[in-house]
Amino acid sequence: MKHHVATAVVGFYHGLWVRCVHRRGSIIGLKCALAGMFLSVAAIPVSSQQAYPNRPVQLIIAYGGGSVGDVSMRLLAKKLTEKLGMSFVVDNRPGAGGIVAARAVAAAAPDGYTLLLTGNSYAISTALFNSLPYNILNDFVSISTVAAFDMLILTKTGSPLKSLQDVIAFAKKNPGKLNIGTLSAGTTQFLAVEMLKIEAGINVTTVPFRTSTEVATALIRGDADVVLDTMPPMQSLIQTQKATVIATAGRKRFLPDIPTAIEGGVKDFDASSWNGIAAPAGTPRSIVDTLSKATIEVLRSSEVQDAAHKLGIAMGGSTPEEITARMKNDIKKWSSVIEKANIAKLN
Repeated sequence: MKHHVATAVVGFYHGLWVRCVHRRGSIIGLKCALAGMFLSVAAIPVSSQQAYPNRPVQLIIAYGGGSVGDVSMRLLAKKLTEKLGMSFVVDNRPGAGGIVAARAVAAAAPDGYTLLLTGNSYAISTALFNSLPYNILNDFVSISTVAAFDMLILTKTGSPLKSLQDVIAFAKKNPGKLNIGTLSAGTTQFLAVEMLKIEAGINVTTVPFRTSTEVATALIRGDADVVLDTMPPMQSLIQTQKATVIATAGRKRFLPDIPTAIEGGVKDFDASSWNGIAAPAGTPRSIVDTLSKATIEVLRSSEVQDAAHKLGIAMGGSTPEEITARMKNDIKKWSSVIEKANIAKLN
């Protein structure tokens, strides 16, 4: 309908141009024609332009298929496709600690059709590396949070360490004898253990492993007295009652019956992880707002919330300002942990 209206307007002014040329002479006719052309273009409604999105949107993530980041983004992509009527496609590009994915999106056109899975891992990289081939704050515009992954502190079922207070008390009486298993240096899990050591004032041995499967195995075998990791890879141990969650690492309770580390006496301990979406810097605010509002709405759906709960993930959107503030705060937080723990920065 809008297309037909615009065509009619152009046709009207074309006819006016023809009459001007025939009735007023070449010079006057030219002026009249130019005026008509200007009016015809101005008269076409802006709404006749194609709305965003009008072609598939690419969601580039720095993790492989089946990872927590991959699962959460596929849930989001499915619902955004339904909501906005255009395909949102997940593109897995793992490698170089997220650099491959970040560079691809930073170099893309700022038109809303290439997005990045961003989040806590990029805040840590910014804090940990002396230099990176991208700037997470300047080269991207944050759109919305997507999911939060709370860290769990676990002991083997039957262990005498039945609470976080037990762990801290044992560690203080036996400096250096307690082993805490977690993922490799540079991960949220590893830095969370360092934060726990700093905030609780304890001297324990951090034992890093390459994968969460190895972390779980170390706990069952007794190679680690305590482990710290996210919920999804630890679910099977919890469900089979081989491991017990003694505390969670966020500011608020993630599991209703399990206290946070703060409640356990470790003040200001907040090591929750999260992810979100961002676009190349320069992306129009109208597109950013469209994506942010749509993300907030679809993540509230019962289908998403139920699926996320089963995976041990808390999904929820945010405004661009809220996710930007969170990124800045996390960069400061992890920079402080890295400095206090005397962790050497990487080049």
